[in-house]
Amino acid sequence: MKSVGFIGVGVMGKSMARNLMKAGYLVHIYTRTKSKADELISEGAVWCESVAACSHDRDAVITIIGYPRDVEEVYFGENGILSSAKKGAYLIDMTTSDPILAKRIYDAAKQKGLAALDAPVSGGDVGAKNGTLVIMAGGDKNVFEACLPLFEAMGKSIIYEGPAGCGQHTKMANQIAIAGALAGVCEALIYSQKAGLDLSTARDTFSQGAAGSWQMDNMAPRMINGDFSPRFFVKHFIKDLRIALDGAGETGVELDITEKVLSMFETLERGGAGDLGTQALIKYYDKDV
Repeated sequence: MKSVGFIGVGVMGKSMARNLMKAGYLVHIYTRTKSKADELISEGAVWCESVAACSHDRDAVITIIGYPRDVEEVYFGENGILSSAKKGAYLIDMTTSDPILAKRIYDAAKQKGLAALDAPVSGGDVGAKNGTLVIMAGGDKNVFEACLPLFEAMGKSIIYEGPAGCGQHTKMANQIAIAGALAGVCEALIYSQKAGLDLSTARDTFSQGAAGSWQMDNMAPRMINGDFSPRFFVKHFIKDLRIALDGAGETGVELDITEKVLSMFETLERGGAGDLGTQALIKYYDKDV
């Protein structure tokens, strides 16, 4: 497996494609805005003019794009991946998307002699850049094992979660956990500020004990410094939490904290913060932090 089609080279996808190239794969890329691909093209990636061209005759096709509607279009649309990939190709959707859609892709791929995995990731832009992503895969286990070399080029913790859709279900649970942790960091900083503490000192203290977390280590310093550049977009996290709550509703699970955090992010998005990073949640509490 050497020829890879890679669709979507945004904040995450660019570094993931780059790491595949470093591992020796010939990477063909497509994204809606070609200028986003210029850097990778200069490094040796092959530009393709369409989804069909990027998918044609590749050993594997990887997607990491925006929303479930984009995933559906890219896979099922006219001249999409399912109609363009060669028989026996591996199709790997690494977008955080709908588990039901992941199962649809799996079933449609199987009918066409293709093998599909849903394999969303966690770790943000830092994990993508360093090749240390957590990869959560759903699908047939033999297909997962065949694709391990690809995953190992992009991630460090690579876990088979179960049948088709299980990767997406795991990512939803992951995002639910992040929602609470991120809000907790914000509230700890706001409390610290109002109590007159030095925020950096307080943050360093929290990180040494039971309050330590990835969010505390990575997002709190950005909040304190007013750095809201997107490592993961507010608008994409809203998408994730909506999918999670839809899934929870179908199973009768109540996610009160997740609902509250989603409402907070939606308020920020209405105020124009959709393209900021998720650390901008601190703005909901106090714009002066």
